[in-house]
Parts: sequence; C-alpha cells; structure tokens
Amino acid sequence: MKNVLRILGVLLVLAGLAGLVVKEYSYTKDTTAAKIGPVELTVKETETVRIPLWASLGAIGAGAVLLALGFRQR
Repeated sequence: MKNVLRILGVLLVLAGLAGLVVKEYSYTKDTTAAKIGPVELTVKETETVRIPLWASLGAIGAGAVLLALGFRQR
C-alpha cells in the first residue's frame, strides 16, 4: 500500500510540474461538416486547452501529501 501511495504521489507531482512548464497544448480534430451521398466534407479544427495554474499547484500539493503518507512509518 505504501508503494502505491509513493507511485501516485510521484506521478501527481510530475504531472503538476509538467502543467507548470507546458501551460497549454493543442490538438487537431476532424469534424464532418456535410455528407451528401458519396461526397463528404471534413473540416480540421485546432483546439487549444489551457492548464490552469490552480490545477498544477493542486496536483503538486496532493502528490506531496501522498508521498508523505507513503513514507510515514507505523
């Protein structure tokens, strides 16, 4: 159980740090605009997703708590 907490803690801290560094990412989405018989019109749209600062800091904080619980001795 302690190893699981440690692994989750490290993953959350890394994800939070990545969110602080990257701040946003973009991806391309194909959308079918119209389909008339065998003819199909598709549109490529670029979507940008912004990663909020509070989410990155929250992930780092939650990861730190899980790491602390994982290393706590009983």
